[in-house]
Amino acid sequence: MMKPIPYGRQNISQEDIDAVIATLKSDYLTQGPRVLEFEEAFAEYVGSKYAVAVANGTAALHLCALALNVKKGDKVITTPITFAASANCVRYCGGEVVFADIEPDTYLLDINKVEELLLASPKGTYKGIIPVDFAGRSVDMEAFANLANKHDLWIIEDSCHAPGGYFKDSNDIQQQCGNGKFADLAIFSFHPVKHIAAGEGGMITTNDEDLYKSLLMLRTHGITKDSETFKNSIDFAAGESGFSEYPTWYMEMQTLGYNYRLTDFQSALGHSQLSRANQGLEIRRKLAKVYKDAFCDKKFIKGQSDVIEGHAYHLYIIEVDDRTGLYNHLRDCKIYAQIHYIPCHLMPYYRSRGWQEGDLPQAEQYYKRCISLPMYPTLETKEQQYVIEQVLEFYEKSV
Repeated sequence: MMKPIPYGRQNISQEDIDAVIATLKSDYLTQGPRVLEFEEAFAEYVGSKYAVAVANGTAALHLCALALNVKKGDKVITTPITFAASANCVRYCGGEVVFADIEPDTYLLDINKVEELLLASPKGTYKGIIPVDFAGRSVDMEAFANLANKHDLWIIEDSCHAPGGYFKDSNDIQQQCGNGKFADLAIFSFHPVKHIAAGEGGMITTNDEDLYKSLLMLRTHGITKDSETFKNSIDFAAGESGFSEYPTWYMEMQTLGYNYRLTDFQSALGHSQLSRANQGLEIRRKLAKVYKDAFCDKKFIKGQSDVIEGHAYHLYIIEVDDRTGLYNHLRDCKIYAQIHYIPCHLMPYYRSRGWQEGDLPQAEQYYKRCISLPMYPTLETKEQQYVIEQVLEFYEKSV
């Protein structure tokens, strides 16, 4: 009997377990050397200058918005087809979220719709863009950067689905998701169903040294121990006069920050997982090709994830009619497919802010038909074939 098949799952090796145990036996469980080791390795992996490890992907988004000084009334554009955190980070800071529709073929934020919004308002109305590398497919960040520069906007690239993903720029050069060349900041998640699992956790990457320093402070209560940036006098810091330098114990809270730190044992797990990231990515791409070949000529397929260079395949999506019927059939077969995502603008919270059905027709049409099939490196050949067989069987019975 086939065991239950989830849409995604973590792959924990003995090396991962050994790395965590070694850290648990070390002197530091948090704020120790494993965090920096993970940050440096991750920055090298994506090709950025800096990386800042944080508690989760949502914390990463929030800190990015804070570092970019999003404030009340600032308008920021993002996609409705994403996890709610991509939009919510703007609201945490009092900003206003403006959703633009998606491209029907790629499921990514439609740059033409974004430009229409920008051109329809006076320059300065909008402050930034948050494109999402949805399902693992990279946004053309060069094109978005050109648009952002024209309108004086910042960019946060949400790469939670796409570590190891890339696109080719106008010079045919491979540009890794989150490498910081075209976005001010990029973020990643280490939730168990993601490529790199740390239980929870997130990472921010950037090439901007000032933003990097700001993020380090914001993730730790707004506190710094860097004496070169201290604002209080040496005498005050020492608690008495006559001192020539700051005491080694002295620290300053210079802004309102948060406790968004990642632990050492999570960092050890993430670092160990990172060492196998390319191997997992290669398996995901092979699984995607099997799905693509199985469904490419089927009339019931209204759309599906494309097999293209650079796609990281966090998800493999098919679009079908009677999506709910298929979803229930698969669950009856213990195949736990998932829906990614209910459009953010139609969540009750954003409806209460004026969004309604009909505002973003491509996103809404996509939602009616999308379903994410199992996609993870330990998915066995027989399990994937069983998934394919059950999808085919459901629609063959419907004919």
